[in-house]
Amino acid sequence: MKKRKIKHSLGLVCLNAVFIIVCFITLVPVLYAFLLSVSDGSSAFAGNLFGSAGHFTLENYKRILTEEPFLLWLKNSVVLSLGTTVLAIGFATTASYAFSRYRFKGRMNILFLLVLLNAFPQILSMFAIFRLFKSFRLLDSNVGLIIVYAGSMCIFSIWNLKGYFDTIPAEIEEASKIDGASDFQMLVRIVLPLARPAIIVTAVMVLIFVWNEYLFATTFLLSGDKYTLAGGLYQLQANDYSRSWSLFTAAAVLVSVPILIIFFCIQKYMVSGLTAGGVKG
Repeated sequence: MKKRKIKHSLGLVCLNAVFIIVCFITLVPVLYAFLLSVSDGSSAFAGNLFGSAGHFTLENYKRILTEEPFLLWLKNSVVLSLGTTVLAIGFATTASYAFSRYRFKGRMNILFLLVLLNAFPQILSMFAIFRLFKSFRLLDSNVGLIIVYAGSMCIFSIWNLKGYFDTIPAEIEEASKIDGASDFQMLVRIVLPLARPAIIVTAVMVLIFVWNEYLFATTFLLSGDKYTLAGGLYQLQANDYSRSWSLFTAAAVLVSVPILIIFFCIQKYMVSGLTAGGVKG
């Protein structure tokens, strides 16, 4: 028994050591990007990995915030992300609860059809969406993109939230109805507080998708004052490809900061929100 415990402990130590090494390896590009962002970038592609960035300076961050329309890109991304998250989660919460609790005809067929629709790559729908936007005058409009983003992310949100609603015992809802609660009161006061971890995690994943999406943003937003952060970074990289990688990495670091803050704020919900959503189908 003692030898088995020792072997088990050594196995855990080795496994944790491997995980730590893998984490450090994956953080190398991030660390290099940060070091490059606080350097003059005079020799970004010369010499060794961490000895070629140049002298320490915050000039790149100053230039991004003062010389480039970074704050405008930030505002556009915030509008798109929050609008999409509210719309997608609002529809997905009610729809996923209905799919979880009610056994109506064609229920599973609809769920599998949603998965099938989500299996096709985005680029296949580009031309059709462009024609629709042009017909309804939604080109170069945040409203059009919010509708497209919310529609595409609703499918993931419905499936993830449905799995979580399946784990909530129906007896809790029956007890609240016996106490005289209406369906609306039961949903708002009983079900939604219990599903808070899954709703928060799903909302953050929707927000991250919109925050980083650039294919639709660069295709359907035609004017420079409508660019999002992803579209703005693409333009910045295209314009300064050969002469200012340090400026580009500084902008990339600034883009990542809001998502990192949100992630650390909801970290306690991540495990329960993701694992419980995949328990039942």
